[in-house]
Amino acid sequence: MKAIDREIWRLTLPSIVSNITVPLLGLCDVTIMGHVGGATHIGAIAVGSMIFNVMYWLFGFLRMGTSGLTAQAFGRQAAHALSDGESSTLDILHGSLLSALLLGAAIVVLQVPLQLLTFWLMQPTPDVSALCTPYYYTCVWGAPAVLGLYALTGWLVGMQDTRLPMMIAIGQNVVNIVASLLLVLVFHLGVQGVALGTLIAQWAGFGFALLSILRSVKVKVGSDKQRRFFATFLTFHFSLLTNGRVYLEIFLRTVCLVAVNLYFTSAGAVQGAEILAANTLLMQLFTLFSYVMDGLAFAGEALAGKSYGAADLRQLHHTVGHLFAWGGGVAVLFTVAYWLGGTAFLGLLTSDRQVVATAAAYLPWAVLIPVAGTAAFVWDGVFIGITATRGMLLACLVAAVSFFALWLLFSPSLQNHALWLALIAYLALRGIVQTVYYRGVRSKRAGQ
Repeated sequence: MKAIDREIWRLTLPSIVSNITVPLLGLCDVTIMGHVGGATHIGAIAVGSMIFNVMYWLFGFLRMGTSGLTAQAFGRQAAHALSDGESSTLDILHGSLLSALLLGAAIVVLQVPLQLLTFWLMQPTPDVSALCTPYYYTCVWGAPAVLGLYALTGWLVGMQDTRLPMMIAIGQNVVNIVASLLLVLVFHLGVQGVALGTLIAQWAGFGFALLSILRSVKVKVGSDKQRRFFATFLTFHFSLLTNGRVYLEIFLRTVCLVAVNLYFTSAGAVQGAEILAANTLLMQLFTLFSYVMDGLAFAGEALAGKSYGAADLRQLHHTVGHLFAWGGGVAVLFTVAYWLGGTAFLGLLTSDRQVVATAAAYLPWAVLIPVAGTAAFVWDGVFIGITATRGMLLACLVAAVSFFALWLLFSPSLQNHALWLALIAYLALRGIVQTVYYRGVRSKRAGQ
């Protein structure tokens, strides 16, 4: 195996483990309530988790923007001394972390209007709302920790380290499980105990990450740099204002993603409970594939950003080629696995034979997900690394418009098949547009 391939998988494998552990925080809460409470308790946890998942997803630019900018600064520092006006990796850490903490504090300050807005949008039943309210008002105090960890994780990925984020993710789940079980089973706090367990886990993860980075900074860059870290931490030396375009374009791109994902679920629900259940089962195939491809995208962020920051375009294109080679191999494996074992997998998720039969009718669409989505995943990682965020936004906007257009055009005749057609086209178009955009960037760079 070549050195570049070893680097790709050194970064990819820990990221895959981290991705798998992410949904466990919410799954743990639901499982505990499922054993000690009823359907209303489960519904309250589900609604509360969804509120924060969507809210925090919109702030994903803190992780992605920090990752790309840090990787480029890391590449510049490795290749040559920084010139005046260029930002170091520590500069980026200062500003990104401060920005995250300020945004998290804003969520805490605005918690009441945000709660009224989200409950109005989701329309939970009165009994679910009554239980969900204390869950919300407890977990909202974790916003600074969650967003702060976004910034720290992005910085670590940019510094070519995905192992520490993996350890943090695992540690968070252990803390969440232990704290939630203790608070619910021993202190009998119910939903409030689950919320407190989640809150403790969030702050524990953030604290561990921050202390680990401070220790790393002390060891690697010495006391002078460490004193500079504390001196500049309280300033907006490298803030949202400095990189507003990057953050804004990632934010708008995330809005497009959220719109498509939420509408996909909504359009399935309108067609009845059976179709909604079938689509939900089939989307688990997409989720499994995304765990691996997101890990590969993280490697793309770190390695592409490093090469781009060092102005080594030859190495950048070399890295992109190897990322696509591995991505293509993963797509083939998942496609074969889904084609041969998709129906059996659906049977593991539910004992309802009618739902499995309904899902099987749409399984061929889900089998196309790896082939249609591979380019989008790989390019997302590369584009984050080189901060080509405008290309990401353009691709997602074109794909989202196409998604809604295809659904409106074909839904009267194809019903749920039209929904899946729109989703596959959406995934494929993201990759196609980004491919064209990258070729334009490459030609422009070659001509300079």
